[in-house]
Amino acid sequence: MIKILIVDDHALVRAGFRMILDAQDDMTVVGEAEDGNEALRRTRELLPDVVLMDLHMPGADGITATGAIISESPGVRVLALSTFDLDEYVVDTLRAGASGFLPKDISPEELVEGVRVVYRGEAAVAPRLLTRLIGTFVRAARPRGSVAPGLLAELTDREREVLTLIARGRSNTEISATLQLAASTVKNHVSSLFAKIGVRDRAQAVIAAYEAGLITPRDS
Repeated sequence: MIKILIVDDHALVRAGFRMILDAQDDMTVVGEAEDGNEALRRTRELLPDVVLMDLHMPGADGITATGAIISESPGVRVLALSTFDLDEYVVDTLRAGASGFLPKDISPEELVEGVRVVYRGEAAVAPRLLTRLIGTFVRAARPRGSVAPGLLAELTDREREVLTLIARGRSNTEISATLQLAASTVKNHVSSLFAKIGVRDRAQAVIAAYEAGLITPRDS
């Protein structure tokens, strides 16, 4: 069973998400929280697998809470929820360690699939949507430099190619076709480059590629 903590300051939203998720055979909602501080406390108590995290809450917001949760419990997956498709706070939430984000107007089926995706350790954001989102807000400011360009020197030429394609919004299947590599080989390259640059999922890999100057929004 996937254990889920729902974090939102609106009781009606929490109740709706609970009804959808508890109806799944492989999921159970273990608790709720109405702000970031409570989310951190409840995560310590309940040890959920996935935290559904609203970004906009009074008090400690979703970004602060996400960073604190990931710092204390790196095995927990955070799926951010935003009222808007392109929300400037989403990028900061991904930097803080969230495994992806979904807009709040998604269908119940998309919510359920998003939870399953992040539980598997993947990013619950469509590749091209992720690239467009990050490009929109990284374009407005200089890279923060959390990933030094020199770190990319540890990548092989092939891993650099794969990272570039990830940052351009390509899925593993598309990378396989572009580079004419077996799917298993692409997967191995992805795992290797993630370890070398210190990221844990696709969302953070795209941010790393931008911040290290490997790709610019115009390239994508």
